[in-house]
Amino acid sequence: MYQKETKDVFQKLESSPKGLTKHEAEKRLHHYGLNELKEEAPIKPWRILLEQFYSPLVWILLAALIVSILLGETIDAIIIGVIIILNAILGFVQEYKAEKAIDALKKMVSLKAKVIRDDQEIIIDSKHLVPGDILILETGDKIPADARLFEIHVFQTQEAPLTGESLPVKKNIDALEKETPLADRKNMVYSGTIVTNGTAKAIIATTAMNTEIGKIANLIQTTISELTPLQKKLKSLGKLLTIGVVLIAVIVFLAGILTGNPASAMFLTAIALAVAAIPEGLPAVVTISLAVGVQRMVKRNVLIRKLPSVETLGSVDVICTDKTGTLTHNQMTVTRIWANDQIYNLTGSGYNKNGVFTTDNKIIDPSSLETLLKIGALCNDAKLQEKQKDREVIGDPTEAALLVSAEKAHFEIKKLQKQSPRLDEIPFSSERRMMATINNVNGKKVAHVKGAPEAIISKCNRIIINGRLQMFTRSKKKELLKQNEDFAKQALRVLALAYNDKTEKPEEDMVFVGLQAMIDPPREEVKESIKRCHDAGIRVIMVTGDQIPTAQAIAQEIGITGRAITGQQLDKIKNLHKEIKDIGVFARVSPEHKLKIVEALRKRKHIIAMTGDGVNDAPALKKADIGVSMGITGTDVAKEAADMILTDDNFTSIVNAIEEGRGVYDNIKKFFAFLFSGNIGEVGIVALAILVGLPLPLTALLILFINLVTDGLPAVALGVDPFEPGAMSRPPRSVKESFYAGLSPFLLWYPIIMISVALGFFAWMNYTGQELARSQTTVFLFIVMFELYQAFAARSVRYPSLKVGLFKNKFLLGAVLISLLLTLGIIYIPQLNSIFGTTPLGAMEFLTITLFSSSGFIYLELHKYFKSRKDGI
Repeated sequence: MYQKETKDVFQKLESSPKGLTKHEAEKRLHHYGLNELKEEAPIKPWRILLEQFYSPLVWILLAALIVSILLGETIDAIIIGVIIILNAILGFVQEYKAEKAIDALKKMVSLKAKVIRDDQEIIIDSKHLVPGDILILETGDKIPADARLFEIHVFQTQEAPLTGESLPVKKNIDALEKETPLADRKNMVYSGTIVTNGTAKAIIATTAMNTEIGKIANLIQTTISELTPLQKKLKSLGKLLTIGVVLIAVIVFLAGILTGNPASAMFLTAIALAVAAIPEGLPAVVTISLAVGVQRMVKRNVLIRKLPSVETLGSVDVICTDKTGTLTHNQMTVTRIWANDQIYNLTGSGYNKNGVFTTDNKIIDPSSLETLLKIGALCNDAKLQEKQKDREVIGDPTEAALLVSAEKAHFEIKKLQKQSPRLDEIPFSSERRMMATINNVNGKKVAHVKGAPEAIISKCNRIIINGRLQMFTRSKKKELLKQNEDFAKQALRVLALAYNDKTEKPEEDMVFVGLQAMIDPPREEVKESIKRCHDAGIRVIMVTGDQIPTAQAIAQEIGITGRAITGQQLDKIKNLHKEIKDIGVFARVSPEHKLKIVEALRKRKHIIAMTGDGVNDAPALKKADIGVSMGITGTDVAKEAADMILTDDNFTSIVNAIEEGRGVYDNIKKFFAFLFSGNIGEVGIVALAILVGLPLPLTALLILFINLVTDGLPAVALGVDPFEPGAMSRPPRSVKESFYAGLSPFLLWYPIIMISVALGFFAWMNYTGQELARSQTTVFLFIVMFELYQAFAARSVRYPSLKVGLFKNKFLLGAVLISLLLTLGIIYIPQLNSIFGTTPLGAMEFLTITLFSSSGFIYLELHKYFKSRKDGI
């Protein structure tokens, strides 16, 4: 509708300025349906609970549970069952947040609307609006449908949540060219946006799911969330384990039968071996580690909505960030002033009144700018309201910026306005391009005027410089116009300020005072955060709905590199994934563009974090590997679509979260190395013993005890281990990197040492005719002690334990002590050793086992020491 003349719009929609008749409105309501967004069926809690069982690792545990029940192994079945239930509860509690993105979108649609029907103004529920209805809009209204304007009076809307445009948009009724971007359609108003100034009439073009906000709702519904790298790896690991467990069990079963063992005994042995191969504690430990990561991040102003997202953060190598409200405050700020024949800089950002005036890098007394700042504060309709953590603007953000610049010079706005009360005003109009107020200043009427520099300069014949009135010559006007252009090239929005003692014609023959230039500036800490990203091998791309000069200016200031293109230019690029490596700024983009950007980056195998706070960000937030929403300025829609929410709206918190994510992944890798090396050793000991004709060296119950107690407790402690140094000084890991990368000392050589020592002792004891229970107890204690030593070696897979602090993890010390005491308990307490089939060992046997089982720890520490020296870390 934006490309049509108003008369053609009325004709197309079969309506008129008198509105629809009641009968026609009812007819259209029946045809188009209610002006409401369609909902997907909400996610039920029971579905969230069932999803906790959708993991190959859990399936293996369920199979082991069923087999244990069938074989009458009650204790085994109970222990495995408890693990499965605990894992499901942990995951469910963390993820019990139904996705309410559509509900949040519905909240944005106003409940009531003023329309013209049968040539009468009436108020109706907005859900009963239909295409062709005539809307009456006033300041403060929330627009209930997409509509074409046909009558306006100084009309502006705030569209930042939808388009990313940081300033209120001045509207007109002129027809536009075809394919005009959404943010530039000045003759349209959109559902969910707000009227900030003026009045208007508009004819509704689309309702419900056909509105721009409805299209976004549809995009959210049809955007499929991808599996995280961790979920993919666990899925792959589960499949590999399933195949491996079945193969090992079948081979041992067949080998046993071929060597003359009874089939029933070999079946039990094969099951015991399968139990040994399964790391029962792994799902629970992963869940606990991620949950602890969530708690850590809360302290760093980050809320994680889904557990696997914690680990995904560690893989992020591209951050696509919105500009307005994310890199910037979404608060206009005066940063440059021209007055008294020189340029002044003004520090500070947003609506915070802290800031100083400088020139030539020296702080100056702003008293020489008193007249300029007073005009900005008095010729002003905006108000600043104090909130708990920030200040809220009522009115135009550009006017709010003028109030704040005056406050930085220690003017009290209310006191100033009381001392010079307003007597009259001439509102801003697009024809005059200025606004004037008449104030009583010390008993005299004075006109204060602000507006577009070209308009103000043309109406001034005098200029005040350092308190002295001078003629405003043609050359001086030319100089000021050039200065205005220079400010504009820096993406600054410029207002000229003047006054007049002759109030009969207040906007004629004025005295020019100066220029105030403003921008929505970057947050002070953002530049350092982006540098940290670069150091960590993370690329930052700006994706904004704002104008390209503004986006480029902010990008240059904070260190985002690469060329800048608009959404229209993006549409013309056929193979975006080939060109995106050179693009650093996308301006004037739509929600569909953001999805294209995410998809192009995915084709290049990047892991993407997409940040944003507006409605327009929601589909891309959901599509990205990590969707990051702002907690304070973010819309409900963005929050519900995101994986993570910044509670302080601070870009720096994203970098902190990535650091946490890398640390969590390192910890997952630590306990993966710890758990699997032990399991490989156990399987090797049992399998080799059977294959060489030895008795079963471990019972199924002892294997479960090792997996759950000896392995499980230290593994949980490793999951909450303090992070290794230098997490943000190395590049992001590749998504193709497996859990096994760099772990051969743990997963190959360490198990070989364990198998050699434990099986060697078992074979010797069997050869010397010692009772089986004593031999099995020896092997059991060997494995336990090997694992407890290894728990300390696993505190880092890169650095020697002394470098990261051997006893720094108090949880690990406690876990090792408890595991050791429980192990001693089932060996030396009669009531327990009768259940577990163990027998007490002598002091010399215990000391021998303790000494020999340290060999694995010594090997790992020596390997890490020499490798870290070789790598220079």
